[in-house]
Amino acid sequence: MRKAYAIAEFLSDDNRLEMKKTAGECGFDIAFFDSEEEAAGKVSDAEVIYCKDPQLFGEMPGLKWCHSAFAGVGPFISSGVFDSGNVILTNSSGSYGLTISEYVIMVTLMLMKRMPEYEEIIRERRWTQSLPIRSIAGSRIAIIGTGDIGRNAAKRYKALGAESVTGFSRSGRPSEYFDKICKMDEFEEVMDSESFDVLLLCVPGTPDSKGLLSRERLNMLSDKTFVINVGRGAVIDQDALIDALNEGVIAGAAIDVVYPEPLPQDSPLWTAKNLILTPHISGDMGLPYTVDLTVGIFCDNMRRYVRGEKLTHVVDINAGY
Repeated sequence: MRKAYAIAEFLSDDNRLEMKKTAGECGFDIAFFDSEEEAAGKVSDAEVIYCKDPQLFGEMPGLKWCHSAFAGVGPFISSGVFDSGNVILTNSSGSYGLTISEYVIMVTLMLMKRMPEYEEIIRERRWTQSLPIRSIAGSRIAIIGTGDIGRNAAKRYKALGAESVTGFSRSGRPSEYFDKICKMDEFEEVMDSESFDVLLLCVPGTPDSKGLLSRERLNMLSDKTFVINVGRGAVIDQDALIDALNEGVIAGAAIDVVYPEPLPQDSPLWTAKNLILTPHISGDMGLPYTVDLTVGIFCDNMRRYVRGEKLTHVVDINAGY
């Protein structure tokens, strides 16, 4: 029987039952492992794999299709396994919009309500109540990246009364929940004419997006602007961000992604002013809904795969997503 493997510790019993049932209907036997270490030496006959890490690809000479449990696939692409075009790579884009956009709203409110500063006040055992606060209601939001995560964030900002949500994308195509969408090459022009309360970045890590928010672009922002990054760390010039925070160029930031990861102990980012720093958990698999969606994509694609149909969520290796 054809062999498939799922290597992920976050799959529930129901997820495994769904995958096993689908695999059986498609003529596959599927085995489950919680980690790459557990699977090592046991997956050499894999034709199909669902996983979150490419480290065992060298043990799978007959691999034909890999489904990434994550939306971001940088490590998969850099493995070189997909360069020949003989192995299909699909991802789980569209599964993370809910959980990441809720994180975005959480940290936006924390920044607007001055939580980083109040936490410092409490640590110092002071009782200060005088910091002025702001609201999402009436605020102006800019979002770089208008895909699933950007749309979900825009939807929630609008539901909480944001005055406007402006998107930036490569194409500039209109999209639901945005008041307008501009092309990324119009960023400087827009920043010259408008000010924003929040600048959210939710773009994938690609060669084109590296350093997208440069020192020059950071310096164009208002000292009232909060920067939030849930895409990839390299999208922002990290040294420039640290300077912008410490010098008051921007009002604050919430960063869930950094470079490198894990963040070195001696990085000055740890002590930057008015920063909410989290260890890449905005799209964590702790939310069962997210895992269910990734499994649904995999199972739907397995049926397509055995019927010889075009798969969904196929990654463009050259584009990086």
